Amino acid sequence: MGQETILRKLAIKSFHINDVAFGNQETIKSNIFTIDCQKNIELEQSEDLIEKITIDIIKPGDYDRYVNTIMDVIPISTKVLGDMGEGITHTVTGVYVMLTGVDADGRQMGEFGSSEGNLKEQMIFDRAGTPSKQDYIIHFDVILKGGLPFSRELPMAAHRACDRFIDGYRKILKQKNGREATETHEYFDRVRHGKKKVLIIKQIAGQGANYDNFIMPHEPSGVEGARSIIDLGNVPVIISPNEYRDGAIRAMT
Repeated sequence: MGQETILRKLAIKSFHINDVAFGNQETIKSNIFTIDCQKNIELEQSEDLIEKITIDIIKPGDYDRYVNTIMDVIPISTKVLGDMGEGITHTVTGVYVMLTGVDADGRQMGEFGSSEGNLKEQMIFDRAGTPSKQDYIIHFDVILKGGLPFSRELPMAAHRACDRFIDGYRKILKQKNGREATETHEYFDRVRHGKKKVLIIKQIAGQGANYDNFIMPHEPSGVEGARSIIDLGNVPVIISPNEYRDGAIRAMT
């Protein structure tokens, strides 16, 4: 058997959610995820380009409803120890955030086709990157100001506001006792000496009009601290398997 070197280890500890409800503050207690019913007002004021934010809870199976174009489906995760791709990450399962957006003039926040319409027709569930049919969805819908040029600044404002919403729960997750996790999975970046080297090439778009991707945020699948692939000049970037697994790439529309 050939020699093996472990470069880094990533432990992802998940806390399963059984119910999502509105309340007077942000909490994650007894497998219940509570949303502050006044949070949207605070977030509306955080971005000049945002006109209105609506936060809704979509229960499993309740998909017969209209949604604006789906900009992203975002897991709620945070780094507890180490940098992206190593150390310990806490995450919740059973609930995901779905960011949707449109401007006040009715222009959908999508490029090369938008996905507004009936949710049950616009999303394929139980796939990598989408919720399962047993998951709750926190629908974070943003109406941006109208009469402005269609540019990256509009969807970026929506993403930043949504990221601030998730940040409140990241702070809670950081304080969770890892021993109470529902599941723990460990992943290793390994070098198997004498074996073939495998490189997976993932092409991500960066046209610069309204489409962008961010890489290496401070938090898994986050926005803060990330670098735009456009601003980097669309140059190739090498990331490790565990960085990818930990949420190093954030799709921006």
